[in-house]
Amino acid sequence: MQKIASFQVDHRYIKEGVYISRIDGDVTTYDMRTRKPNCGDLMDNSTMHSMEHMFATLIRNSEIKDDVLYFGPMGCQTGFYLLVRNANHQQVLRVIAQVLRQTIDYEGEIFGNSEIECGNFRSLSLPKAKEEARRYLKVVESLCEKDLVYPQK
Repeated sequence: MQKIASFQVDHRYIKEGVYISRIDGDVTTYDMRTRKPNCGDLMDNSTMHSMEHMFATLIRNSEIKDDVLYFGPMGCQTGFYLLVRNANHQQVLRVIAQVLRQTIDYEGEIFGNSEIECGNFRSLSLPKAKEEARRYLKVVESLCEKDLVYPQK
C-alpha cells in the first residue's frame, strides 16, 4: 500500500514552522507545526481544541476566507493542517500571523463555546488559545516563503 504524503516526511528534522505539505491542483495543504515532533512537548486537548475554534473562525472571516477549505488539528498533537485554494504563500503567512494576533487580542466568549455548537465545549479555554497563539506567533513572524519547504537531513 502506498504511504500518504505526510508519512513520507522525515519527522526527525521537522521543527516549529509552516510547511507546504502538498499541492493538489489549486489546493495547497499547509503543515502548521506548532511543536517539534516526538519531543514530548505536545498540545493538550484543551489547547488544541481551543486553538481550532479560534483559528478556524478567524481565518474563515479573513481576507482569504473564500479560499479556506479546511483548518484542523493533527492527531499527533504537534500542529494543524490548513488547506487553501489558489494560495499565495506570502499572503497565507501574513494571514496566519494576523489570525494569531487576533487570537491574542480577543476578549469575549471563545467561538462555538456552547453545547449546541460543540461536542466537547467544556474543554475550551481562551487563555490556553492565547498562550499557544503567542508561542507560535514568534515562529511565524520569523518565516519567509523559502522556509516553507520541509527540512532535510
